[in-house]
Amino acid sequence: MNQATASPAAIEPDDACLLAEITLKFAGDSGDGIQLAGQQFAQLASAAGERVRTLPDFPAEIRSPVGTLGGVSGFQVRAGGEQVLTPGDRLDLLVAMNPAALRSNLDKLKPGAIVLVNEDAFGAANLGKAGFAANPLEDGSLRAYRVFSVPMGMLTRNALKGLPLSTREKDRSRNFFALGLICWLFPRPLEDVEAFIERRFAANPELAEANRRAFRTGWNYGETAEFFVSPLRVAGSERLREPGVYRFVTGNAAVAKGMVAAARRAGLPLLLGGYPITPATEVMQELARLREPDVRMFQAEDEIAAIGSAIGASFAGALGATSTSGPGLSLMGEFLNLAVIAELPLVVVDVMRAGPSTGIPTKTEQADLLQALHGRHGESPMPVLACASPADCYHATVEACRIALRYMTPVIVLSDLSLSGSAEVWREPHVDELAPFHVHRVTDPNGFQPYRRDPETLARPWALPGTPGLEHVIGGLEKAGDSGAVCYEPENHEAMVQLRADKIDRIAQDYPATEIHGDPDARLLLLGWGSTHGAIREATDQLRAAGRPVACLHLRHLNPLPRDLAEVLRRHPQVAVLENNSGQLWRHLRASCLLDLKRLGKVQGTAFHVPEIIAYAESLLETPA
Repeated sequence: MNQATASPAAIEPDDACLLAEITLKFAGDSGDGIQLAGQQFAQLASAAGERVRTLPDFPAEIRSPVGTLGGVSGFQVRAGGEQVLTPGDRLDLLVAMNPAALRSNLDKLKPGAIVLVNEDAFGAANLGKAGFAANPLEDGSLRAYRVFSVPMGMLTRNALKGLPLSTREKDRSRNFFALGLICWLFPRPLEDVEAFIERRFAANPELAEANRRAFRTGWNYGETAEFFVSPLRVAGSERLREPGVYRFVTGNAAVAKGMVAAARRAGLPLLLGGYPITPATEVMQELARLREPDVRMFQAEDEIAAIGSAIGASFAGALGATSTSGPGLSLMGEFLNLAVIAELPLVVVDVMRAGPSTGIPTKTEQADLLQALHGRHGESPMPVLACASPADCYHATVEACRIALRYMTPVIVLSDLSLSGSAEVWREPHVDELAPFHVHRVTDPNGFQPYRRDPETLARPWALPGTPGLEHVIGGLEKAGDSGAVCYEPENHEAMVQLRADKIDRIAQDYPATEIHGDPDARLLLLGWGSTHGAIREATDQLRAAGRPVACLHLRHLNPLPRDLAEVLRRHPQVAVLENNSGQLWRHLRASCLLDLKRLGKVQGTAFHVPEIIAYAESLLETPA
């Protein structure tokens, strides 16, 4: 995470060409430092007062052969003014460190896009690995773009002469050469990058000097090469000029910060029990970095032990939480049931990825929804929420903690890979800005019954073990009324199952009224959840600007659904559900609202693009309702 105050810091030359926004991508081999260069440019853009969304793109294999299509790593950045809700669909600029990086991104380039290539890598061997029959820099196949060949390797090595580094170590500084060139094209403070280099490579002064020289050399090359008449400047956002502390935050970092903020606002210690799994591991790492007494991160031997430790923490009076991905959530099913019947507060964050099984662990999907809703044995209802953006991961997590504590229940939060590692600029609320939390803590032993219900929420009281007079037993066996005694009577079991279901249903009483973006009576309503938010919103705005009768609705609360949802949906002749799966929310809504809904599913490991949604909406509008 990068923290900055809300004051633009970018160089803004008078002769710079002003752009509303820019979408660019750094691409190369996994060992080329692509993620580092992309993150630095994105952080510089956010510090300059621009709205930013990023999209890291990792190979599925840990280390594919160098120069192959399967080994291409990318980092996409979209920066601009107010309407930056996605990482962008088509590229205005591509930095390609080798032929494979160029080939894998050709279909993403806009006509006339700028392409900066490392010409040193375009030898016969690398061209063959990328599947090029001829050198695209020479055969005219790139005439639709503005292509600039830069000998990045040679220039970097020349700049690093005299340093006691191997050729391989010198070549690894090419990412900072590329970053320097881009920082000339889109003027950024050189001192910020150089300060980062000093911090990042403090333990190795030679590497620090190498990267600093490479960065300066790239910037100087932009100044002297005369590729462009003048630098380019991107418009900033008025919303980022409000006072406050701004962070360039990823979805996983926002989840971690949301857990900490909620626990502190509730006056509780936090324990996250976790086990490393792509793409959720960074939640654990963020909490581990805090090293504060009220925040504990426990790395267990597997996902079952991880959620078990979190349930134990909740039983002891802390806010228990765990983070995982789809395979881990599958393993946690039995312990989730224990938390349901024991009625303990617990927050489970599932950062979804493409499955089933190991699937494609570095690609995105929204296919865990039915597992979150129904993936447990017995009658086991549980609230389910979804995050809409990297920054919204904070707010969704805070709300999940609030529900868990107010209703004494486990809660599942659904994020996904397209949110977990992508980032945006976000103003962090102070903990005191959060609304107070309702905690059912009981200390008076007079009349204490461990399962006596709050008449408004049906939540049971939360008694800390070891408190005199509040001794009680909880566990996985069915309970009998207020006493919590074990009971096997058929009628009691049915009553308790219904009571737990009624408790979950009551959570919807706290929801705000469902709001539509656009005309509340539009002919077509586009409905989504989770990370589809930005693409659906941008598509809706473009369709409305063209005069099309379209609105959109994005759901955060997937169980229980908003009480007014069916009524809202019935106002629209056509409702289409868009999601990165084969129709899981679509099935859930058809069963819950008894409506005939359209659907657009995408299961390709990639998020929706705005043009895809626009084309689908246009096809529906051409069809009679």
